[in-house]
Amino acid sequence: MGLLVDGKWTAQGASVDKKSGKFVRSQTQFRNWVTPDGSPGPTGRGGFKAESGRYHLYVSRACPWAHRTVIFRQLKGLAEHIGLSVVHWHMDENGWEFAPGDGVVPDTVNGADYLYQVYQRADPAYSGRVSVPVLWDKQTGTIVNNESAEIIRMFNSAFDHAGATNRDDYYPADLREELRPVNDCIYDTVNNGVYKSGFARSQAAYEEAVAALFETMDWLDHRLSNQRYLMGDRLTEADWRLFPTMLRFDPVYHFHFKCNRRRLRDYPNLWGHTCELYQWPGIAETVNLSHIKQHYFGSHTSINPTGIVPTGPDIDFTAPHDRDRLPAVV
Repeated sequence: MGLLVDGKWTAQGASVDKKSGKFVRSQTQFRNWVTPDGSPGPTGRGGFKAESGRYHLYVSRACPWAHRTVIFRQLKGLAEHIGLSVVHWHMDENGWEFAPGDGVVPDTVNGADYLYQVYQRADPAYSGRVSVPVLWDKQTGTIVNNESAEIIRMFNSAFDHAGATNRDDYYPADLREELRPVNDCIYDTVNNGVYKSGFARSQAAYEEAVAALFETMDWLDHRLSNQRYLMGDRLTEADWRLFPTMLRFDPVYHFHFKCNRRRLRDYPNLWGHTCELYQWPGIAETVNLSHIKQHYFGSHTSINPTGIVPTGPDIDFTAPHDRDRLPAVV
């Protein structure tokens, strides 16, 4: 369900190498694909056809990995076609739960009180870690996939003829080779890099992770100084994969995960890029900063034993972003 370190919760789907003190993220286990006709997906797994009303998405508003699936559900106009359940921000010894609370959306499909019950319904013998997001198939009663990078690609194109109101392609074929190294770098040193910094259990592991994080942020800020988006003048999945981490950077990671060499606000191009994406139609409503801050500061008692949630910082993601000075394909 989660990982215990010295008797305290750290994060879903994670472990710490005892020798090096490095944070290690475990691999997700449900890796089937939804495709337009139910044929195998890119990994050779499939059998799930894109159909309106057939699928249900389980997420946490706090989790950046889950956040990007909610973003793609919103971007593609799939809210009326793919159901949504939202867990409570707090993670206790039973993991993610559907306790009543502001912003919680109960499990109307399986009636679960805890997310682990959804996993066990898909596989009664399941004993792995329970993480969000989860894409559930109501027709066969099982989990299709719990890997966010794959779920966003399914949402990107599989439903284009099964309810999606937006046919924009955020994973264009002509950019895929260029996208791969950018995505890989962002995942390793930024998306996962903040966790490597925050959950490190040795000074050396922390310093290695935080150095790589800020080296990449320096590179990204420079990259965005002369182009509108990460891949040039077109908005792609690379931008949306980066956004949830940047959104959480100053409110959480800067302090809570000791990523305090610089703030996001100190990077003019990364800051503007984040504000532009926040102001993209429909995206602000996918953000719940209360869930984000309460989860990290209130659930990670190995890092913040008091559970006190800071009131700041005051951040205005609606501020002018000045990104329209650079060309974009609309």
